[in-house]
Amino acid sequence: MREEAKVSDPLTTSRTARESLARGLNALQADPTVPSHLVDLAAPIAQAMGALHQLERTNQLAPHADVALNHVRGALAKLQAAGGTHPAVDQAVGAVAQSLSLVHSLSKMANGPAPMQPAPMQPQPAPMQPQPAPVASRAPQGHHPFPAPQQTAPQPMAHQQQMRDPFAAPAPAGAKPPSPSMPVPAPPPGGNMQLVSADLGAHSPTNFYKGLAGNDIIDHGGLFVSTYVPPKIGTPIRLKVSLPGGYEFEANAVVRWTREQGEDASPGFGAAFTAITPEARQLVYRYVRNREPLFYDEL
Repeated sequence: MREEAKVSDPLTTSRTARESLARGLNALQADPTVPSHLVDLAAPIAQAMGALHQLERTNQLAPHADVALNHVRGALAKLQAAGGTHPAVDQAVGAVAQSLSLVHSLSKMANGPAPMQPAPMQPQPAPMQPQPAPVASRAPQGHHPFPAPQQTAPQPMAHQQQMRDPFAAPAPAGAKPPSPSMPVPAPPPGGNMQLVSADLGAHSPTNFYKGLAGNDIIDHGGLFVSTYVPPKIGTPIRLKVSLPGGYEFEANAVVRWTREQGEDASPGFGAAFTAITPEARQLVYRYVRNREPLFYDEL
C-alpha cells in the first residue's frame, strides 16, 4: 500500500490540503450532469481553500487554520449526507476526507500545547499545641477518652452494579448475580489488558476488515493493526484507535489472526471487537464509508 505523504512544515501542509480540496471542488463543478443543489455543496470547500490561501499568503496559522478546519468539517458532513446521489459527490467525499487530517494538524500547530499551570499552594496546617493528658479519675463511668472508629456500611449491590465497567460485555441470559457475601469490585476499563494504539489515515496500512460472515465491520469483521510484533492469537487487548480529524475511541477486542510480511501485504494482526460503545461504533461506520475496508476470510 502507498503510505501517507509526510509534510515537514505548515506551508507544505497547507498546500497539500488545498490541492486535495481542489480535487473535491473540481469533481462537483466540472461535471455538467451534477444537479445544481449538489453543486451548492462546493461552497464550504471553496471557503476552506480561501482560508488556507490566506494562511500561505500571510504565513500566519491563526486564525486561518481554525477557520479552514471548521469549513472542511462542515463540507464533509454535508457531502456524507448526500453520499450515493451522484458519483461526483463520492469523489468529493474522498478528496475532502484526505484533507481533514492535514487541516487538523495545522489547527493543532496554531493553538500549540496548553501552558502548564503551576500547582496551587497547599495551606500549611497550624502547629499542634500540646494538650494536657486526660485524667482517668475524672472520666465518667463507662466513658472512653477516645471515640470508637466508625464502621463503614457495606455498599448495596445496586451501587456495585452502577460502578461496573461501561465497556464490559453484557451478562448472558440466566446468569446468576454475584453473591452478596462475595462482592466483586468493578475493574477499570480494559482491566489488565494490553493497550494497543492503532492510527488510521486515508492510506494507512492499518485498516478495518470484513469477512464472508457478513458486511458489518463490528459484528462480522474487526480491525487490522499493522505491526511487526503481533500478540498471540486469542489474546484479549484494549484498542486505542485514532481517526482522521482528531477523533479517538477505545474498545475491547481479541486477536483472531496474524499475518507475516509479504510482497503486497503489511505484517500485523486482526482483532475482533468484543465491547464497543455506540458512539465508537458510529465513528467506525463513518470511516468505512470513506475508505473501503480490507477483506480477510476467517472461515
